[in-house]
Amino acid sequence: MVQFEHCMLFHKGLEKYAMTKLFNRTFASSSEDVKSDQEISEKIHLLQHFVRPEHLDIPVIFQNEASWLIAVKELQKINSSRAPREKLLCILNCCRVINNLLLNVSMSTDHIPAGADDFLPVLIYVTIKANPPQLHSNLKFIQLFRRQSKLISEAAYYLTNLISAESFIMALDANSLSIGENEFHESMQAARLAEAARIGSSTTSTSSTGHVPTMRRCNEDIDTRGRKYPYMEAEAEDLTLEDVPKLLSAYKDVVTKYSMLRKAVRGLSLNEETLPSILREDLANCVLQQLEMTELEGSNSAQHGTGR
Repeated sequence: MVQFEHCMLFHKGLEKYAMTKLFNRTFASSSEDVKSDQEISEKIHLLQHFVRPEHLDIPVIFQNEASWLIAVKELQKINSSRAPREKLLCILNCCRVINNLLLNVSMSTDHIPAGADDFLPVLIYVTIKANPPQLHSNLKFIQLFRRQSKLISEAAYYLTNLISAESFIMALDANSLSIGENEFHESMQAARLAEAARIGSSTTSTSSTGHVPTMRRCNEDIDTRGRKYPYMEAEAEDLTLEDVPKLLSAYKDVVTKYSMLRKAVRGLSLNEETLPSILREDLANCVLQQLEMTELEGSNSAQHGTGR
């Protein structure tokens, strides 16, 4: 028995040592894997804006945000290790939290014992909430390099379910959810716009010094000058020929970005009444933030033009 335990420890240590050394050559080693990771991550980012438990037909009695948060945190740890066993352990911990929740609720409410029909929708929702990094590559890495004799029983069941969750999310459309087709497409359009606004505001907030100022700090800097735009109080005779190219460039930049964003918003045939209130708020905040950052960028560009 002691010899057997030593042998098991040796195999465990050997697997971890070998795969840690070979990690950069074996993990996400193909362009197809990288592409799959990016596609599912982007898809989940969009779904996070509007997918709710009821869209996956998760019964109210199984909806427990506190337990789901623990499961989310466990799944998000999957990239913290380079060993296939430890990556698999993150999946096991996540799924055990979900399974324990379902069993406890079933026992306390005399509900029919939870099975795969209850487990998989919750796992899908938790995966969407977590958006674990490089999900596809992590699953493939475990399948290829975790010792096959260990991919049995509970480990195999949970790994298979997460693979199924990945496939479900990648193929997810209006027919996959308890949601109207029009509402689904409108929600996806609004989510794309919100993501574009978020990325745009993040990009435009980067200053020439390389740091990212907060909106509060930018507003404070503008307030100390007593005006929103540096040329608002200027007279024609105050301007010089040197100001014209910089002022024109800043003006064109602001107008172009504002016009493009305004056109994109108007071009979306969104029915506000069918959108979830939380998505409407998220979309509105992102658009307003992008407009504010666009105006701020133009203001900062114009300020550079006044420095003499």
